Amino acid sequence: MKLFVNDLTVMDFSYLCPKRGMVGESWIVDILLNGGLNEESMVQDFGKVKKELKHVIDDYVDHKLVVPAEHACTTITHDDSNERVQVDFFYHHEGAENAQSLHLYCPPEAYAFVYADEVNMSSVTEYLKEVIKTHLPENVHSVELFLREEAIPTDFYHYTHGLKKHDGNCQRIAHGHRSKVLVFENGKESQKWQNYWAKRWADIYIGTKEDLVSPSQLSFQHDNIHADNFYCFKYQSSQGEFEMAIEKEACEIIETDSTVECLAQFMFDELKTMSGMTLEVRAFEGVGKGAIVADE
Repeated sequence: MKLFVNDLTVMDFSYLCPKRGMVGESWIVDILLNGGLNEESMVQDFGKVKKELKHVIDDYVDHKLVVPAEHACTTITHDDSNERVQVDFFYHHEGAENAQSLHLYCPPEAYAFVYADEVNMSSVTEYLKEVIKTHLPENVHSVELFLREEAIPTDFYHYTHGLKKHDGNCQRIAHGHRSKVLVFENGKESQKWQNYWAKRWADIYIGTKEDLVSPSQLSFQHDNIHADNFYCFKYQSSQGEFEMAIEKEACEIIETDSTVECLAQFMFDELKTMSGMTLEVRAFEGVGKGAIVADE
């Protein structure tokens, strides 16, 4: 007997890619359980599947940075003295002359380490299947996971951020989303401005100005980090201290927090300087949620 649950959850996370750097992503999760009937004549109660397995998936991937632990360009250093983990990652954009790098020093909860040389739907599926197996009742023999992207017919972008003021997991400095954007100019959808943001924020890290520090203020050191080509971020939140150094060309620095409300306002304000029309911006944060800013 097979039990299926579609749209079990949406995983909003970022991952490290050897060709793109740090990529914000949103994957929808469908699940299929194989097993016999229990004493309630069920494979498993839908309520338990939605609550318990969703919690497992969210706990292990959602709002984390997924790291390809076996990639040759990944270095992972556990600092047991203060319960933080340093991740150094090198990547090479197609067409770029030199390699680029990312450096993070965060609590272990900020990461998901996938033991593969690449983060993709296949490697993340295998990672989650191994985790879920330990949480299944005896009558369930196996589980199948299906990860998929939202079908977006318009322009979209991948972004990563961290929200230090958030009480939950959004405070982690490197988690992200795959998000569409809708812009209306005088009441009509503007593909021009939607494409503009899709290009401007392709694989971007959106950082808050007040979180910037100099390389010398970081708690960790790396020979590759220099002020002329890196932005360095550092902040304390309820889950611990988060630090990161990232290439400047992979960043957009804004004056405010990077909540979707603030991002919608930022996009709106930027467009007002370039368009003399009446505007409405609908900025999404992953799948099916976001914020709207429009002319009164």
